[in-house]
Amino acid sequence: MKSVSIQTPGRRLVSALVLAAATVALTGCVMAPAYPVGPSGEVVYAPMAPPPLQTEVIPVAPSPVHVWIGGSWGWGGGRYAWRPGYWAAPPHPGYAWRPHGWDHGPRGWYQRPGGWYRR
Repeated sequence: MKSVSIQTPGRRLVSALVLAAATVALTGCVMAPAYPVGPSGEVVYAPMAPPPLQTEVIPVAPSPVHVWIGGSWGWGGGRYAWRPGYWAAPPHPGYAWRPHGWDHGPRGWYQRPGGWYRR
């Protein structure tokens, strides 16, 4: 005897609805960056100087080796957005953090990224 699989329109509809619901739910899981950025390595120019740095309340360090990375302004979407500071551990002993900064050039203001360097 041959077995036959019968799919009813109701089953197809339920499958389509489950797939649509999963797609919508997972779309909500995509995280946008907390601040506007250009692609890696791209220099982004701003037409005006960044606002003054914000005062931050610095929480207790998670360990004695952690270094406070101060907040900074990022440019994107035609505006500045504040990137709050955070604690980070140096990649290796003997490294220090060089803070972010902004410089002015012929095309406008551009960010000089911070980074770790050997002392």
